[in-house]
Amino acid sequence: TDKVRQELDRMGLAAAVYDGVGPEPAPAMAEAAAALGRQSDCDLVVGLGGGSALDTAKAAAVLVTNGGRVADYQGLDLVPGPGLPTIMIPTTAGTGAEVTFTAVFTDRDTRSKGGINSRYLYPDTALLDPLLTHGLPADVTAFTGLDALTHALEAYLGRAANPLTDLYAEKAVALISANLRRAVAEPGHAAARKDMLLGSLLAGLALAGAGVGAVHAMAYPLGAMFDVPHGKANSFLLPHVLAFNLPACAPRLVRLARMMNLPLRPGSDEVQARDTVEAVAQLVTDLGVPGTLSALNVPREALPEMAAKAMGVARPIANNPRTVTQTDLLAIYQNIYE
Repeated sequence: TDKVRQELDRMGLAAAVYDGVGPEPAPAMAEAAAALGRQSDCDLVVGLGGGSALDTAKAAAVLVTNGGRVADYQGLDLVPGPGLPTIMIPTTAGTGAEVTFTAVFTDRDTRSKGGINSRYLYPDTALLDPLLTHGLPADVTAFTGLDALTHALEAYLGRAANPLTDLYAEKAVALISANLRRAVAEPGHAAARKDMLLGSLLAGLALAGAGVGAVHAMAYPLGAMFDVPHGKANSFLLPHVLAFNLPACAPRLVRLARMMNLPLRPGSDEVQARDTVEAVAQLVTDLGVPGTLSALNVPREALPEMAAKAMGVARPIANNPRTVTQTDLLAIYQNIYE
């Protein structure tokens, strides 16, 4: 923040700073940021940080001009008009929020998450500087990087995938799979950090055009009910949902294996697709993601409520390549409890 403020001061531009964003942000954070923007007569919003900061900035920009509260606009295309212009500067290579039309917030009273999804949330400018990610701790690098991989994989395998989003997703998968381990092991590796940030951007573009699937739907209750960070929840669930989806998308999983430069065994699409799922599972394990729900301090008795809440995340559930029921979601949660 200091670096940005110094540049603004040098150019004679006044800025008001809202620094109250927390992980899995609450609606009140965007509302407080918008109030500061109105009080300070701001004409531009700069989002600086990880996905929580960028989502809060995007929402604040539309709240300044449209009024109301976050809850008024959670859903699809409920924002009536444009917000203030926005510039997004990500400091993690993960969410792709600098190029998406979504801002997600957690209501701790109802233990639920919901997004504002509107074309008016698309940022005007995304500024990507890999140097801003060099100080990221290893665990945050891992979880945000796996979050970006989840975006690319779910966009590529989802029902709404199309030739344009496939281009973004394929390149994102290639960049992330080739660089994530190195970015975690060598935090200052310039080339790995640059390629991870580009991979995250491309995964965000794929997500914006093709949506996500059951991984995200199942991750929402983990964040809303137990404050598991979004990237960590996605990372944990990804290999298990891929395994569930395999019968519905084996040929595309095989194509992803080639993007990941995996050696493929001779055999059917199903056999080779299993290699892709196992490679993703190994990556998740290698990067230190907890392997069970019990390790995330989730009580077993919460699983039915989690499955019900996940089933209610309608758009990702509908976009999942394999038709999924609440019973299926509960079975996945149960299988990976311990």
